[in-house]
Amino acid sequence: MFIQVFSIMSIITDHLKEVKERINQAAQKAERDPSGILLLAVSKTQPVEAILEAAAAGQNAFGENYEQEAVAKIRSIRTNHPDLKLEWHFIGPIQSNKTRAIAEYFDWVHSVDRERIAKRLSDQRPADLPPLNICLQINISGETSKSGISPENLPGLAKAVSVMPRLKLRGLMAIPEPETDPDKQRKPFRAMKALFRQLQEAGFELDTLSMGMSGDMNTAIDEGATTVRIGTAIFGPRNYPVQQ
Repeated sequence: MFIQVFSIMSIITDHLKEVKERINQAAQKAERDPSGILLLAVSKTQPVEAILEAAAAGQNAFGENYEQEAVAKIRSIRTNHPDLKLEWHFIGPIQSNKTRAIAEYFDWVHSVDRERIAKRLSDQRPADLPPLNICLQINISGETSKSGISPENLPGLAKAVSVMPRLKLRGLMAIPEPETDPDKQRKPFRAMKALFRQLQEAGFELDTLSMGMSGDMNTAIDEGATTVRIGTAIFGPRNYPVQQ
């Protein structure tokens, strides 16, 4: 058992080092400061033990997709490791009946695409917590199977969210259609960067562009990503739970 646990620890630590080196290399190639790029470790379906090993290796920010699974893990870590201060990001689709728990347990939400959901998050954010950091999810590739607001409807949603008292609008998020060709990868990321700049020029104080995963991280960083969401490259293959 000890050998098996040590092996898992070593693998996660090694993978984190490899991913961070990839980020550093991509940032240098883009003539950017690597410290301006957040590595968000996507820990959905991973056990608490894997999160703790990543935290022991210096990882602080974790992304979760499923509210029920995530809350159980957050509670466990906060109860059993009260001195461990991790940053929790919700990155999955949001159902109305899940907003209260998300508002109570998370520091960031990357997947807001409806004013109604944003209002519920604002109304349900506990008064003793700082405002909930929000990214608006854009359906940048126009896929019918994907969540996200259309680019043309973005300004109205940004305006509505920016005045909600318990939310802090930080930026934009996208999950483009998968592409292996770097030139094809670049198009949606470049479009996201343009939308980001348009909102900044319109007076919105944004600092976060959440885009890029294992297969397209380098291109995303080249196009201005400030947060990359990496899961399998850190933790290994996922075992998907029963859907909520």
